[in-house]
Amino acid sequence: MTFLICHSGVSSFNQFIHELSVDSDSSSVDYASAEDEPDEIYRSTPSSPLSDGSGTCRTSTHINHDPHWTNWVAYIFSWILLPARFLLRIPFLLFRLLSSQESKASLDTGSPRPRTFHPFRKVHSSKDHVVQRTIDRRRGVIEDLHLAIEIFIEAIFDMFHKAAYFVFSPFAAFRIFGKWFSSPSAGDKDIDDNVSNASVPTATLGANDPSPRERNLTLHHALNTDARTCRDVITELGYPYEAIHVITSDGYVILLERLPRRDARKAVFLQHGILDSSMGWVSNGVVGSPAFAAFDQGYDVFLGNFRGLVSREHVDKNISLRQYWRFSINEHGTEDIPAMIEKIHEVKTAELKLSHPNEETNDEQPYKLCAISHSMGGAAMLMYVIIRRIEEKPHRLSRLVLLSPAGFHDETSFLFTVAHYICLLLAPILALFVPALYIPTRFFRMLFNKLVRDFHNYPAVGGLVQTILSYGFGGDSSNWVGVLGLPHYNMNDMPGLSFRVIHHLAQIKRTKKFRMYDFGSKAVNMEVYGSSEPIDLGEYYSLIDIPVDLVAGKKDQIITSSMVKKHYRLMKDSGVDVSYNEFEYGHLDFTFAHHEELLAFVMSRLLLVEPDLKRQSSPKKALKLKKTGHARSGVSSD
Repeated sequence: MTFLICHSGVSSFNQFIHELSVDSDSSSVDYASAEDEPDEIYRSTPSSPLSDGSGTCRTSTHINHDPHWTNWVAYIFSWILLPARFLLRIPFLLFRLLSSQESKASLDTGSPRPRTFHPFRKVHSSKDHVVQRTIDRRRGVIEDLHLAIEIFIEAIFDMFHKAAYFVFSPFAAFRIFGKWFSSPSAGDKDIDDNVSNASVPTATLGANDPSPRERNLTLHHALNTDARTCRDVITELGYPYEAIHVITSDGYVILLERLPRRDARKAVFLQHGILDSSMGWVSNGVVGSPAFAAFDQGYDVFLGNFRGLVSREHVDKNISLRQYWRFSINEHGTEDIPAMIEKIHEVKTAELKLSHPNEETNDEQPYKLCAISHSMGGAAMLMYVIIRRIEEKPHRLSRLVLLSPAGFHDETSFLFTVAHYICLLLAPILALFVPALYIPTRFFRMLFNKLVRDFHNYPAVGGLVQTILSYGFGGDSSNWVGVLGLPHYNMNDMPGLSFRVIHHLAQIKRTKKFRMYDFGSKAVNMEVYGSSEPIDLGEYYSLIDIPVDLVAGKKDQIITSSMVKKHYRLMKDSGVDVSYNEFEYGHLDFTFAHHEELLAFVMSRLLLVEPDLKRQSSPKKALKLKKTGHARSGVSSD
């Protein structure tokens, strides 16, 4: 079977698939080389570095060999060519000598242009991608192997080229030999210094001095991985950024990120879902991201992050792996969200007092805070509001917009159903050996990133993976391959999934009720909840005293529209000011995909109802809800 390898480093088959792709600008990358458009290197959106192939096309032919005869032939030729291998070492040494002389000559010229190492050239695509694609700027495993083979072949031919040069130019060879014997280490030292101080020219757009600046190469550049954070994406697009580290009452350190408008009297808090981070709210660039849309509408934007990172940020630096991952959705709704919202209240109150010092203040908060949550973030937000009302504490929210919220999981795909039952049956055993699900080491996380890059670069492979994942999740039409390429899944860190969160979701599916975590012990439940059974949050929907907007996806097979309608019916029966809307979306389309109609709807709901700041607490019955570390750690079921 014969296939063509073109100058772009991509096989003709994959190039053909790329050109026929219906949605090429969202599911593939640009294969143009740097020589095609040399004047468009600096862009407002960074391009993806691709490997630099050779300028000619090559033909590769696959030939079937008999393994037995191949081994014998290779063994015989290795002995026959042994003297030739020894002689070939001489041209290699000559090649090194000539390279050292060329490097010394280039340094002596004093040219300000940085030295370019030919085998390691960087190619920048000139196509202006949307941010959704540029957040994944890596080469894949296949491209790395292709590049390594090209470098090896090019080095071999360069060696023979230098050998031929020495043969036909003996005087130049003798001159180099003389300099080599007179200063044997000078050339190598020049090369070593050049490699160690390698740099690339960069430009900072919008700076006072737009001239190129040198940026030192780091490990991420050498491995061609993308470890950008939410901060990098926000600042690259010219928006302000602030990071606030929040410590929960049980010692977890979580990151609250912000696009600040310090004098704004309206703020919005965005909370992600399972296996996600704040990156999901900014991954679609300026036009399609909820965070940027809210900021452009004059909101002070706060991006919440749940606990549960591989880096295990905690005040106790020696916390064990098992102890760190010992949390369920309970802790998301009763620890993480309260800590972040109270920090928002503290910051906003102080800033507004400074910006409006002459205004009279009262006990009411001087700003409006709305919340937008997705998936598990929606379930945690509902839990937060209800528990704060039971405890007769202010929740400080004016409106909730819940995008495909979790809480009811009666109708799930076959894969999820099997996983839930396995989790329920083997919970005590699995909890001992699998405290959380994540990629454990930096090497495997880097390998995962590069495999995902291959899915993007080779549409045939990416389409196959997309189809498998879509059918595995019940036919959900979300862009699964695109989500896997988000840079919060990088070699340094990534969001993980606690086993207790999985167990909690399995309990919700089994009981068909939206309730808090069952510790498996009546004594522990009594100590935490004041009753032998966990709190059924659906029975307390009447305590919700702010408007709620529920949004479901018709193509969502993770949390189907019927599950969201169950929230709606219970809230409607409880007298909650609630609305329900459906869109033609999959589960991940609410954050990752670019839909202007969704952004317009969300922005309109944020300003629809004025908040009722005078809230009356009317709990149905008194509940203790003690939150002691002893109660959380004394679990017998997992």
